Amino acid sequence: MAEPLPPPIPLSSARPARRESAPRRLARHLTDTSARAGILSRPLFGRLPARRWVPSEVHSLLDYRGGVLALVAGQLSSNPVARRAGRVLGACAICLALVTDTRLSVAKLVPIEAHEVGDYVLGKAAVLAPFVLGYARTNPVVAAVHVLVGLSSIGVALVTDYRCVTGMHLGGERLTDPEGIGA
Repeated sequence: MAEPLPPPIPLSSARPARRESAPRRLARHLTDTSARAGILSRPLFGRLPARRWVPSEVHSLLDYRGGVLALVAGQLSSNPVARRAGRVLGACAICLALVTDTRLSVAKLVPIEAHEVGDYVLGKAAVLAPFVLGYARTNPVVAAVHVLVGLSSIGVALVTDYRCVTGMHLGGERLTDPEGIGA
């Protein structure tokens, strides 16, 4: 004869579902590379980015950080040329991050591939600005900050897993959502 089943557990004694903490939820959101994270960008020139291991949201946060650093470094300078360069570099970086088609932007106006090109252009401009505009010797700290922001912008752009939200791409919309490349 079969043994009787154990009595059912009353719902009141069942352990309630535990909510995930806000920091853990944010970390999971920032490192998400699933289809829920967005539509993968097309490679620039068939090659760039070199690897895709920095999530797009982390890249967005780094864009805002770089723009603020360039802006603040310029503002703290006594040289009017360095101050103007910091304002332009910082404002361009922040504005580009605010209007790109990513989850952490305000308006989704710029395709993700155009943002990637903008990262390389802004990075190169930040590296060259102190030398071309002549404030590298008079304000070496500001120049170093601008060069480091530019190098980090280029470096992070080379390894970002660029993903868009709306499907806006240079050259038309994409119907498929392939998985990450090189991840």
